[in-house]
Formats: sequence, structure tokens, C-alpha cells
Amino acid sequence: MEKYYHPAVHQKAKKLEQLLLRLEAGEELALVCAELELALTPKRVQQLQARYEAGGRQRAALLDGRFGHSQHVTSAIRAYLYERRQAEGEITGTALAAEVERRFEVTVSVGHINHLLDEMALNRRPGRPRKAVEPPPELSQPPAQANAGLFFPGGGETGPGRDGDA
Repeated sequence: MEKYYHPAVHQKAKKLEQLLLRLEAGEELALVCAELELALTPKRVQQLQARYEAGGRQRAALLDGRFGHSQHVTSAIRAYLYERRQAEGEITGTALAAEVERRFEVTVSVGHINHLLDEMALNRRPGRPRKAVEPPPELSQPPAQANAGLFFPGGGETGPGRDGDA
């Protein structure tokens, strides 16, 4: 069964194929990109050429199922994020974003990293971490006194103003 792709995805694959064929013919990348209204870096073009070749030089190899969503976070990046959070539970999303950028050369927003960690229930609680509270020093209790209950003598006895028959 063939996977359904939106017509816009097919249109983009058609443009990408035209771009690759025109580059093979010797045209300049900047001019072809401007005509086809594409914004591609030379590195991305190399990736597309490799994908096109691996797919038997067919347009179907250029179809992507992302439907316009960016493809920054790969499974390798996800695995790295999960491992780092499990190893060091208090690491912040900002620190993880900086590590991902250094290690994978991909910029991922802190919000997206937190979203990915939320999916796996690995995210820290929101807000600032609580400060460690030191237990209060032991308060010395005064020693119990033998005559402490003398202020209320005769707790159930009849007294002035009370009837004895009540």
C-alpha cells in the first residue's frame, strides 16, 4: 500500500528534483533556488543528492512525510536527551540545548526539548527547585510538674451555681 502524501509534498519533491537535475546540468545553486523559490544550503543539497541517488533517482525518494514540519530532532538526538536526563536529573533544558547544538550542530529550542522530555516523563517539575530546609533545632521542653492540673480543681464536681441533680 502506498503512503498518502499531501499534494504540497509532491509539489515540493518535484521542485527538488528539478533543482538537482538543473545543478547536474551545471546551473548555479543561487539562481536555481531563486527561480524555484527554495532556500537550501549547499550542505542540504548534498544530502538531497545522496537521498535521490540512493532512491534510484526517482522523485519518490525526495518525498518526506514531515508535511512541512522541521526535521531537527533525530532519534539519535532524542536518545542523547533521554540518556542525559536520566544520568543527571537536575540538568536544565537550556544546558541540554547548548549540548545538542555543540554535539549535533543542530539548534533545538528549549521548549521543544522540554516537550520531548515531557513525552517520556523525564522533565523536571516547573518552577525553581525548593531550597533545602534545615530542621529547626530541638526546642527544650520544660519538665513536667506534679501540680500542673491544680488550676481546674474538681473537673466534674458540682460547684456554686450548679444544681447537683443535673
